[in-house]
Amino acid sequence: MDKLQARVQVILEEIDKSALKLDLLEKKSKLEQLELEVSSPEIWNNPIIAQSKLQEIAKLKKIVQPWHILKSQVEDIFELLGLGEDEFLPEFESQILAFEQELTKIKRTLFFSGKFDDKDAIIRITSGVGGNDAQDFAEMVERMYIRWANKNDYSIEHIERSEGEEAGIKTSVFAISGDFIYGRLKGESGVHRLVRISPFNSGGSRETSFALVEILPKIDTPNEVNIDDKDLKIDVFRSGGKGGQSVNTTDSAVRITHIPTNIVVSIQNERSQLQNKETVMRILRGKLLQLQLDQHIEDISKLQAGKSAEWGAQIRNYILNPYKLVKDTRTKYEEKDVDKVLNGDIDGFIWSYLEKS
Repeated sequence: MDKLQARVQVILEEIDKSALKLDLLEKKSKLEQLELEVSSPEIWNNPIIAQSKLQEIAKLKKIVQPWHILKSQVEDIFELLGLGEDEFLPEFESQILAFEQELTKIKRTLFFSGKFDDKDAIIRITSGVGGNDAQDFAEMVERMYIRWANKNDYSIEHIERSEGEEAGIKTSVFAISGDFIYGRLKGESGVHRLVRISPFNSGGSRETSFALVEILPKIDTPNEVNIDDKDLKIDVFRSGGKGGQSVNTTDSAVRITHIPTNIVVSIQNERSQLQNKETVMRILRGKLLQLQLDQHIEDISKLQAGKSAEWGAQIRNYILNPYKLVKDTRTKYEEKDVDKVLNGDIDGFIWSYLEKS
């Protein structure tokens, strides 16, 4: 009985330590305040603000409630152990083990302490040099993240997709929504490298292909990022992509350049110029915030020219020939089942990066 009480005491201490790190008291107070605000009929005069607060409530509940429930359950067991009912020891043992496993699971939220870690993410995938091989690899990477999202029941919003002439994709932009998506995926930013026997080369030669992955925090609220209008150069041009005659005959495509950093974002996927501009600004806000994080700068006006993710040394190798292996160059984490990884089983890479960061 004493050993079980000691284990329970350790769990309670870990919960209290984690609560301090996560500022759970402050989050609980904020949650109560938001719930009070949305209970007022007047707030629904502005549905956009009301919906924003409801979304914030939902996210705070997902952080606060698991800790509150676990602590309450553990405290109950601690009291029962104090009664000295030995005949219930097997049940207590089983329950405490379940609590320890739940603690390990929810402690992962401690990894998500970054300012934007609770945001959804915009993923932009670009094929590198190498023609069909690179474009085919970019599509493989796109499918990998989409299948990861599907396996975790996250929602996906396709923003833009540019297909290759013969195979694969040139670029793909899509958003994934769920719990701490940006926090989970931020370590995936960088160059991914594939080595395989080319299916596009009749000579059967081994080829190396590259794809650039950018993970950006999805910022829907403009006031979260202060962008000066004078720093923007906005160009409207004719869309050239698929999507129907109205797309091809109207100046609906939008390209916005952030002059101080020379970041350029363009979208031509939507039918409306206004929709395209809103989408471009959403992506631009994410790029600027990511650049802030990279350069450790609080003020956007002090950012230096550059990109959030650049071509350069790869973060991960996908080897299909002469052997099969996927290995992260930063954490050294590896998986030998390449097909499993390319089918979306990438949590091992995600958590190993977060644990080392």
